Amino acid sequence: MGGVSVNGENDPRYPVGRFQRPEQVTPHERMAAIAVLAELPGKLKEALEGLDRVQLETPYREGGWTVRQLVHHIADSHMNAFIRIRLALTEDWPTISTYDEKAWALLHDAAAPVAWSTALLENLHARWVMMLESLTEEQWARGMNHQRRGR
Repeated sequence: MGGVSVNGENDPRYPVGRFQRPEQVTPHERMAAIAVLAELPGKLKEALEGLDRVQLETPYREGGWTVRQLVHHIADSHMNAFIRIRLALTEDWPTISTYDEKAWALLHDAAAPVAWSTALLENLHARWVMMLESLTEEQWARGMNHQRRGR
């Protein structure tokens, strides 16, 4: 798996390329993104179905995290995103903190069964989708300050 070219080189860390923030997101595009969030837990469970311990301990790319670490990272990342959105909805441009994703992936709970994180994601995404589908245009205009990237 080569990844998309970054500065003329293939970078396996970004198989579909680095995220590029769009200038504007339409209501239709938002609903499509919410649908993807709704589908993710089931698709993840399906992808993990039948994998044995050795497969779960295999890095998905050379030098990368194991499949198990990646599943737990998705849960960690999505919990952070959910909380950040809630902060943006309830505070005036809050400053959100960063976290060391690599260090989190090395914590002892990264050895937990993947079912723990897939169950967490099912429930988290149900709440997240419910919240996002209820937002008004005014709420969609709210935001946050990132410690490193600003507004």
